[in-house]
Amino acid sequence: MFKDIVLAVTPSAICDNAAEKAFTFAKLFDAKLYLAHVCGLEQGWGEIEYLESSGATARIKENIEVFYKDRIAGVPHCEIIVRAGIPHNEILRLARQKNADLIIMGPHTKEYTEKRSRMWGMAGSTLERVSQRASCPIMIVTNQAPAAQRFGHLIAATDFSEQAECAVSYAGQMARHYRASLTVFHVLDKGDLDAAALQAAQADTVARLREIYEPRLAGIANHDFQCLVGDPAMEILGMSQRSKTDLIIMAHHSKEKDPEQAFLGSTVTKVALNAACPTMSVNKHFDLRCGLMYDQTGQVVPAEAMA
Repeated sequence: MFKDIVLAVTPSAICDNAAEKAFTFAKLFDAKLYLAHVCGLEQGWGEIEYLESSGATARIKENIEVFYKDRIAGVPHCEIIVRAGIPHNEILRLARQKNADLIIMGPHTKEYTEKRSRMWGMAGSTLERVSQRASCPIMIVTNQAPAAQRFGHLIAATDFSEQAECAVSYAGQMARHYRASLTVFHVLDKGDLDAAALQAAQADTVARLREIYEPRLAGIANHDFQCLVGDPAMEILGMSQRSKTDLIIMAHHSKEKDPEQAFLGSTVTKVALNAACPTMSVNKHFDLRCGLMYDQTGQVVPAEAMA
């Protein structure tokens, strides 16, 4: 399913959960795995250049090799890449160079535990910037998740934007491939609506979800549509816990045509840093590279036809 995976790491336990998921996928799908570390976040440009010439990047690479030695041994195709530069730029550049179909990231901060609550409102982080600009889906893993061999239940959040349509379509492909159940939902802002008006708005929203996305979910035996009310991040996290979700799929937006109706860009970060399962950020139309491709009728077609 995934053939070229970039794992953004630090040689420390902070990325253990993301690393575990990446190594599991690499073995499961016989994928090429690239362990990428970027140093130089806090350095000026002169210091970044010095990192290369001084041999600091080589020493960091050795540390990563030692830290992940046992897990690397079980992966057929694994390469460690250490670069000096700005983290999000170098991660995105590497993903393009390797034609990656998945980037896996952890929280990427040493003070993760102490600053967890502050991260809820964090914008402009490496997670945000990579999610906004990546040419492939991003899987963010911050908490320990079962090393499942398959995804049984997926949820896809939508705000009816073009980017959200990409996320729902990708969720449909994954659901077909894994024969998983899928819930597509939207979160309404209650605003000043009374109980009756809110109930009517929810019913209208479910009907709209069905009208727009039902054709894209053909071939998925178990799927449904729901409308929730409240704060988007809180409702997404609540649904994932109630339904024992294996993966949350949502769009990451850099710009919104209708700010009143759209999720904030930081919603992905809020969800990813607090979800019990991995979160996948999708901002463009992508096709699975698993040898099985699906058209919008749910029918399997040759991979070459989807290229």
